[in-house]
Amino acid sequence: MRKIMPPIVIKKESIDFLKTLSKNNNRDWFNNHKEKYIEANNNIIAFADALLLEMNMHDKIETSSGKASLVRIYKDVRFSKDKTPYNTHWSGVFKRATEKLRGGYYFNIKPGSSILVGGFWGPEPQDMKRIRQDIELNYKDWEKLLAGKSIVKNFGKMTGEQIISAPRGYTKDHPAIDLLRYKQFLLKHEFTEKEVCSPDFLYKANDTFKKMRPFLNYMSEVLTTDANGVSVID
Repeated sequence: MRKIMPPIVIKKESIDFLKTLSKNNNRDWFNNHKEKYIEANNNIIAFADALLLEMNMHDKIETSSGKASLVRIYKDVRFSKDKTPYNTHWSGVFKRATEKLRGGYYFNIKPGSSILVGGFWGPEPQDMKRIRQDIELNYKDWEKLLAGKSIVKNFGKMTGEQIISAPRGYTKDHPAIDLLRYKQFLLKHEFTEKEVCSPDFLYKANDTFKKMRPFLNYMSEVLTTDANGVSVID
């Protein structure tokens, strides 16, 4: 019989480290508390490893390990007005594997409020063109998908950056103009700090990502076919 291991739990100490870091965001403090950082970071790596295993049971993830998924705590401040050297959240990205499975998943764990997000952050011009083409032709399908009971219950509505006016080539009175304005296509679910540190958060996180799949799969089909539904992948 296979031994079932207890789930990896995000420790309260890993969140508390971020709280203290936000009040002491400088290199001297960080270097003096490096052991605390390593302990907290290892906890998040273990959580990401466990989440990756769960997700690969129902999806194909390109990310090779939990550690590889994590965004470094060290900030690139070259082009930022905020020159504090460290991120005050734990975050990671899981990209879907193969050309047929498009989109990705993201988690951001921080004191007070954490989020899980899935979708498409910055579609390339050709992808954006294809997405808008599909919206123009099939906006009723989009509206039906986004109004689905599971999506509304778990994510509310699709979020993401939008342009102010109509995209080039479309009129402001297009019946799908609210969808055509999107530049990002994201589903988001927020969690409290108590939920994040609970023993079942690993499974809640996995289930939340799994519930994004109808949206991701629809978008994947759009981005791997032409307007006639013919595959563009060799």
